[in-house]
Amino acid sequence: VQLQASGGGLVQAGGSLRLSCAASGRTFSTYNVGWFRQAPGQEREFVAAITWSGVDTYYGDSVKGRFTISRNNANYTVYLQMNTLKPEDTAVYFCAVEKNRELLRRGEASYWGQGTQVTVSS
Repeated sequence: VQLQASGGGLVQAGGSLRLSCAASGRTFSTYNVGWFRQAPGQEREFVAAITWSGVDTYYGDSVKGRFTISRNNANYTVYLQMNTLKPEDTAVYFCAVEKNRELLRRGEASYWGQGTQVTVSS
């Protein structure tokens, strides 16, 4: 599975962005998908995940109530809608896939995409 993340950019605090993670391969619909982020000098952080069916979603504490993860298996894409952005959301955002949801939430994913930079100005 190859993953392509996009949608990052520069936004003011309080603004919104929508990230996309486009996948190649028809097996995409069998994978749980997660978003992670890493700021300079910091460890990678779990942001959100969605199960292969789209029924269950999970969020990191720092983004609950502000970010929403969703997926469209028909076009092999997962989205991360980010609202009420804060300067501390500034990071490189990565998407990843893994069939074991617990491994995914721990950041132990089978496949990773390249990152997309999100910068939130104050």
